[in-house]
Amino acid sequence: MKKYDIKTTDTETLKKWYHLMVLGRALDEKAPSYLLQSLGWSYHAPYAGHDGIQLAVGQVFTKGEDFLFPYYRDMLTVLSAGMSVEELILNGISKATDPASGGRHMSNHFAKPEWHIENVSSATGTHDLHAAGVARAMVYYGHKGVAITSHGESASSEGYVYEAINGASREGLPVIFVWQDNGYGISVPKKDQTAVRKYADNFSGFKNLKIIHCNGKDVFDSMNAMSEAREFAIANRTPVIVHANCVRIGSHSNSDKQTLYRDENELAYVKEADPLMKFRRMLLRYKRLTEEELQQIEAAAKKELSVANRKALAAPDPDPKSIFDYVLPDPYIPEKYKEGLHQEENGEKAFMVTAINETLKEEFRHNPDTFIYGQDVANKEKGGVFNITKGMQLEFGDARVFNAPIAEDYIVGTANGMCRFDSKIHVVIEGAEFADYFWPAVEQYVECTHEYWRSNGKFVPNIVLRLASGGYIGGGLYHSQNIEGALTTLPGARIVCPSFADDAAGLLRTAMRSRGFTLYLEPKALYNSVEASSVVPEDFEVPFGKARIRREGTDLSMITYGNTTHFCLNVAERLAQEGWSVEVIDIRSLIPLDKETIYESVKKTSKALVVHEDKVFSGFGAEIAAGIGTELFRYLDAPVQRVGSTFTPVGFHPILEKAILPAEDKIYDAARKLLEY
Repeated sequence: MKKYDIKTTDTETLKKWYHLMVLGRALDEKAPSYLLQSLGWSYHAPYAGHDGIQLAVGQVFTKGEDFLFPYYRDMLTVLSAGMSVEELILNGISKATDPASGGRHMSNHFAKPEWHIENVSSATGTHDLHAAGVARAMVYYGHKGVAITSHGESASSEGYVYEAINGASREGLPVIFVWQDNGYGISVPKKDQTAVRKYADNFSGFKNLKIIHCNGKDVFDSMNAMSEAREFAIANRTPVIVHANCVRIGSHSNSDKQTLYRDENELAYVKEADPLMKFRRMLLRYKRLTEEELQQIEAAAKKELSVANRKALAAPDPDPKSIFDYVLPDPYIPEKYKEGLHQEENGEKAFMVTAINETLKEEFRHNPDTFIYGQDVANKEKGGVFNITKGMQLEFGDARVFNAPIAEDYIVGTANGMCRFDSKIHVVIEGAEFADYFWPAVEQYVECTHEYWRSNGKFVPNIVLRLASGGYIGGGLYHSQNIEGALTTLPGARIVCPSFADDAAGLLRTAMRSRGFTLYLEPKALYNSVEASSVVPEDFEVPFGKARIRREGTDLSMITYGNTTHFCLNVAERLAQEGWSVEVIDIRSLIPLDKETIYESVKKTSKALVVHEDKVFSGFGAEIAAGIGTELFRYLDAPVQRVGSTFTPVGFHPILEKAILPAEDKIYDAARKLLEY
């Protein structure tokens, strides 16, 4: 490995480094002035004091081979990696031509996705999971390169950072975790974060993990550390932590006042330790560059910044009409079954569990760049507690079908990362064995919903996230809850929930062939239900946003999905014996929602009963009911009514579960009152 030092590094390289460092610092110091002039850059986290390690990360990053996940303080990192100062200003003042997000994401979040300088979240450290995921894809496809993820030492207190390192060391992934340690997390000193002085030493017991400590203020020590890390990660296919000791010369950000928690002696020390000034002094002391040459570089950097500033200020602002662009990509459009309907055919009915299992296998044969993993999904003939993935590992191998640690954030986050390697990749994940256990991964769920919009359409994760949902199995807490009411509030995900085996197959096929992120809810009580079984046509497809009228009627519209679809059908038959005609609509797709079918039904019947298993209070039915009330008030002959669970958790004892969850009698009583209104 080449060693860098002040004496042997060639002159042109030293000039380039100094130019980058001066240019970066000039912009770092200018950034607050944009806010003072009301031009933008309302969030700025100065990097001064991190100069050595940031220059090194950018120089070691190899365009076309590596993926770089910078954090909000990585201004010099991305400048060193090749981004122009104009591009950084465009980001800072949130212009439409900002390559990171077109002004959609917070300032100081620099990215250029087409170079694989990735757009990352403000939730610092979450991108470690994405780096591990893209490194997994690198290994699978035999790609030579590394994933570099960078953040401060305080972010390493987060559980998902541990999950990323644990997973990368277990799988053997070429990830470089760069921790820029300036001793503070905003105003929180390191002693309140960890018991050790060097944060990376907390991970010293991990197998297959190399830890390199360096002086992040020193250009040469940082260059040697990063060069060694990249070479080691590629050669050994193992992760590396580069722990860089830095100083933070300025406040955490422009909304922070460091004099409230740092004394004058400390502030004087960090200013004296300025890496840029140290590098300048070294260049002169060792006579590598003259004072005149340094001044020429400084003048050139000043001019470059001035030109870039003028160009960036003239760039267009984002168009407010564009806010609805890139929320969701266009889905796969079914060809054979355009409406997601089929004639009732003679043939053997399949259980929902079988329909899902066989569709997964068919789509894995259809697309060889499809992967599935999660908890307990890949043990030879076993396929989880419900046998959904039974036989898949035997047919498709453990490189495409594999178990994940019991770490829900890691499962979702690395799926996001894998998709970044190539848009042809589609990942199916079991986010948790039961939907109730999914909450630790909601942070990464949010990331997935943001990606397409936040990156201004440059990246969208192709993920189908499967969750076994709902009750009626006597499972109680953590085994019987519904969570869609909370997740439908987040734009950027399609959410579907089948009630019958054929729709389970059709919705899954469409989801696996579509770009973007789909939450696929599986009512587990229906897996082996005779009522939910059906003939599943070959290659059956169901489009998103297309409801299915399960029973036609004229007196009342029942709008439902999942487990309660079957209750509604039974109630409708019971009411038919009494002379009432009830229409049952199985929405199948929550987002997008087929309002047209729902509204046309309500116009016809003039009465609506919304039924679902989730809680009535803040459940998804509230949105359907509100839409009907707002759009169809003049057509209604009675108030819209809802039936669902009580506003309590789901209890374990059968008596408690029965009291909490909706049942046929509850639906019948509500329907009868509405019909007689």
